[in-house]
Amino acid sequence: MKNFRLILTLCLCTQILFLTTAQERTLTTLHGGWKFHQGAQENGAAADLDDSAWQEITVPHDWAIAGPFILDGDGSTGKLPWKGEGWYRRALDIPASMAGKRIYLIFDGVMAFPKVYINGKLAGEWDYGYNSFYVDITDHVNPGGRNLLAVHADTRKHDSRWYPGAGIYRKVQMLVVNPIHVDVWGTYVTTPIVKPHYADVRIGATMNNFSGKSDSVRVIHQVVTPDGTVVAEGEATGLIRAGGSEMLEATLTLSNPHRWDIDDPFLYEVRTTVRAGGRDADHYTTAFGVRTIRFTADDGFYLNDRRVQLKGVNLHHGHGPLGAAFYPRAMERQLEIMKAMGVNAIRNSHNVAAPELAELCSRMGLLLFNEAFDKYDGKAGITEDTDFEAFAHRNIRNFVVRDRNQPSVFLWSVGNEIGDVQWNINNGFHRLHTMVNYVNKYDPTRPTTMANDSWESAKLRHFDYYDVHSWNYSRRYRLARQLEPSKSVIISESASTVSTRGFYEFPLPGEKTDFTRSLQVSSYDLNAPWWAEVPDDDFMWQQEEPYVAGEFVWTGFDYLGEPTPYDNNSVREMGMTDREASRSSYFGIVDLVGIPKDRFYLYKSYWKPEDTTIHILPHWNWEGRAGQNIPVFVYTNGDCAELFLNGRSLGKRCKSPKSERSIERFRLMWNDVVYEPGELRAVAYKQGKKLGEQVLQTAGAPARLRLTADRKQIEAGGMGLSYILVEALDEKGNPAPLAGDKVEISLEGAGSIAGVGNGNPQSFEPFQADHVYLFYGKAMIIVRSGRGPGKIAVTARAKGWKEDSVEVVVR
Repeated sequence: MKNFRLILTLCLCTQILFLTTAQERTLTTLHGGWKFHQGAQENGAAADLDDSAWQEITVPHDWAIAGPFILDGDGSTGKLPWKGEGWYRRALDIPASMAGKRIYLIFDGVMAFPKVYINGKLAGEWDYGYNSFYVDITDHVNPGGRNLLAVHADTRKHDSRWYPGAGIYRKVQMLVVNPIHVDVWGTYVTTPIVKPHYADVRIGATMNNFSGKSDSVRVIHQVVTPDGTVVAEGEATGLIRAGGSEMLEATLTLSNPHRWDIDDPFLYEVRTTVRAGGRDADHYTTAFGVRTIRFTADDGFYLNDRRVQLKGVNLHHGHGPLGAAFYPRAMERQLEIMKAMGVNAIRNSHNVAAPELAELCSRMGLLLFNEAFDKYDGKAGITEDTDFEAFAHRNIRNFVVRDRNQPSVFLWSVGNEIGDVQWNINNGFHRLHTMVNYVNKYDPTRPTTMANDSWESAKLRHFDYYDVHSWNYSRRYRLARQLEPSKSVIISESASTVSTRGFYEFPLPGEKTDFTRSLQVSSYDLNAPWWAEVPDDDFMWQQEEPYVAGEFVWTGFDYLGEPTPYDNNSVREMGMTDREASRSSYFGIVDLVGIPKDRFYLYKSYWKPEDTTIHILPHWNWEGRAGQNIPVFVYTNGDCAELFLNGRSLGKRCKSPKSERSIERFRLMWNDVVYEPGELRAVAYKQGKKLGEQVLQTAGAPARLRLTADRKQIEAGGMGLSYILVEALDEKGNPAPLAGDKVEISLEGAGSIAGVGNGNPQSFEPFQADHVYLFYGKAMIIVRSGRGPGKIAVTARAKGWKEDSVEVVVR
């Protein structure tokens, strides 16, 4: 909770607000007080419009996640009603004391094509729905009078390959500063020289002067440790012309710097004071880390001169039942679950993420492969009228300048699987060059890349425009590596194994693409699309090819949309209709609500060998299959394991590290177990010594519910979340792995239900409801805090079972 409270105090990416008595800089998050209308609205920005009948909402807000689902809709974008337009309105509190100040509105993300109005007048607009932008509203407001903010969002021209969300889905803030001030995202901190005994810290501060006259400015910097100790000081001075902007640089030296690392994410702060006319004009704080990064051609990636194999996952921007609405705790929880599996790196696939992602990675010790775009088309808000050069400049600028102080960011990516760019169609290389040049303009300290999938396109040498080979799936990097061996290689998307949590089918698939009409995928982790592979293949390739810096699995979490292999086209080919197409992916190592699949333990066993992992699959409830074959797999960080059924040994299996069949290197498999109910027990060994054991019992009939909250205390203010796992148990407390009953939810106190779900890609039950169906014995309730402190009491009931309750304190 201490870390979470710290995160909630952040005011913008790496800048945190510290106030003085003069209140030189204030930053207010515009969370409440919003009215919303979905659909067209004539004069929606007019100050005299009667919006009393509009819906009262808080921001972040995704207007489409409440549904209803469109059963015969497009599963690729989640079968949710995200296409359309909507209006948001709220009053702005701008007292007379703000006269003479500069006022900005900062939007972390609006889907899509937002237009921002102040007092009925257009103040600014944007196109790319994933990127952050800001609007200077100073000349549009009436200090001391009534002020109205209206925002129009329109997704009709937006294109997507997954569920994008709709509306003001990330936070909005109002920044008030003096006429002379540090620009939005206005500091740039680099460490050009890092040695064991010292590091040079170069600080550039971009100063704006709206005072009406040129003025000399003194910019004073202090580097401070987390305990408040000042360890370096320096300053810069310069003349800032009226109406102008200027970067002033200073270089400070740190003695014996404490380096940021994935195992020790140590962060310094730069505290900046701006003085003009003999008074403090602004205060600004920037978090940064001291570290070195480098890619090598033949030995992968180095962090602080130590080789680090990238154990990464791709994460989309959505958060399951919350939709695209961004809550810092939801993101923090995703990262916690990934770290528990052994992940040390994240790729934000494939669009600009919320600023909190880079910050969380920096604070939690995760590397970030920071990506700007999926495609250069409607998926990025590019239309036939878009000036590509101007679009690239403003979007890359905001993307890079916002995140460039984060030590977690180790690589910038300008796009993913852009076919026309890879094949140099329609000036593809020119557009690639444009994007990369703007990245280098705003941050030349990190390498660049583009993620590719058309392996033969390497013959055209698009890799000459960027620094690192990044390729998706099936060792497609081989040709690029052969043509340009001086560059390092990253598997930017690996595996794409598909599975459904808790679901198993027999017999085991003979081919990875053996999919049935069940509309679910067996959790034996042997299925993948034709263009992809199982996890073990990527493990083996990296063992055999040490020049590969690492992998980013597709994907860490399931997400709404892209329901391969049960998308609309595929189910029609199977003789079904659009109504049978699923609404969320099967790719995740973890399901849509954050419950681990079996695959989680396969990755953990390999990526986190220092932790004991012993995981048996499948469950052991197979009524009607007595005497029939049920294959049993064990995922463990041990070398061998012995399997027992009702006390009888079924033999000992050991991993085969030289096998050319990848699954034999990383899994222990008993493919001929004859089922009988009772106890299944695996005893694992490592280097000849017993590591531990796991036991599965055949469960009886479900008899009671168990609720487990991941947080028993959350923050007040409307952004605190607690994820409550719902499980069905039998009379003896064994998990009931087949339960699918309806669970009624009641909540009392200082909060509300933010969402419910169960990880079933075929479920079209609403995400916002007072009930949830169990899916293979489990489901999730997401509880959100109210504005004030108190307690939240949650009770879950299922017909004929013993209920359970849990209490969450809101502080």
